[in-house]
Amino acid sequence: MLTYPQINPVLIAVGPFKVHWYGMMYLFGFLLAYWLAFGRSKRVDSPVKPEQVEDLILYGAFGVVLGGRIGYVFFYGFDQFLQDPLWLFKVWDGGMSFHGGLLGVLIAMGLYAKKLQCTFFQLTDFIAPMVPVGLGFGRIGNFINQELWGRETNISWAMVFPNDPLMLSRHPSQLYQFALEGVLLFIILFSFSHKLRPRYAVSALFLLCYGVFRFVVEFFREPDAQIGYEWFGWMTRGQELCLPMIAAGVLLLWYAYRGKSVHPVQASSTGIPVSSPVVSTNEVMTEITTESAMQSDAVSAARKPARAKPKTEKPAALKATTVKTAAAKPAPTKKSRPATSAGESEIKSETKSSKAKVSASKPKAKTSKENEVKKGK
Repeated sequence: MLTYPQINPVLIAVGPFKVHWYGMMYLFGFLLAYWLAFGRSKRVDSPVKPEQVEDLILYGAFGVVLGGRIGYVFFYGFDQFLQDPLWLFKVWDGGMSFHGGLLGVLIAMGLYAKKLQCTFFQLTDFIAPMVPVGLGFGRIGNFINQELWGRETNISWAMVFPNDPLMLSRHPSQLYQFALEGVLLFIILFSFSHKLRPRYAVSALFLLCYGVFRFVVEFFREPDAQIGYEWFGWMTRGQELCLPMIAAGVLLLWYAYRGKSVHPVQASSTGIPVSSPVVSTNEVMTEITTESAMQSDAVSAARKPARAKPKTEKPAALKATTVKTAAAKPAPTKKSRPATSAGESEIKSETKSSKAKVSASKPKAKTSKENEVKKGK
């Protein structure tokens, strides 16, 4: 059996002012989530810009605190709330519910998504890998506060918590939840979201994995004393609240991979508008096929040598007009020969006169030549 490490729940005490480890765990969780979100905001598929991460963490913090407290009061202490409604505001008495905090964060993200003008699931897919960070630190805070311990057991790593009135050796269930809901869930979601995934897929995987991990750990965790076991004599309130999460995770994961959803970046790369929350994969493939065909046609056309353009026949309407015009035009005859212009008349007259001169000079030349011949004889 392991010895529980004696850790003072109060980190710093200055007079009446006290800083508890539990509060510091929340602070560490938010700081690490801010660092991770800032790094992821630089990705091309991020709906959040780096300068908007601070507001995102602020919205998330309000959702966690308010939702966690209200959820705990309504899920685990509703009878006490009816007796003392002001107990809702006594945060110093402790009591936070993950399921209530989850609902509070979802409401906060819905409000912030409207401010960013993006879809709800774009934002939840973005923040899902950071949630296990806060869960892990929160479970460490539960362990330091000696709360939410496990059931009685005789395993070698069992612990006796000093605040346990029965002083029983129990499962350190807080550490189980830290390992599963914090470390393992973070590794799964961060590695899964490293590549572009269909919309809803990252959120669905978070709901599914957390629901399964929490359902399993509840078998080792002591149920709440004011509630005990409910369904079938063994199911706890935490397991009941995990069932809707598991069902929602399975449905969303199936919907994300059934060919009806793609990531906005994958859709925008093909020219498809991404204003709607769901873009059909068939549309994306059609666009990709069409674009590839157009590119291949352009390449083949560029490689082919230039060919002579074939003679194109005139349209039937133009042929008919040509035939009618030819039929209407009278055939030229000698009698109906059109009159020549003045320029042509002058040219013809000059040609005739030059011919007459030539013909008049020819006989003289012939006579002189004959005389010379006669003299020579």
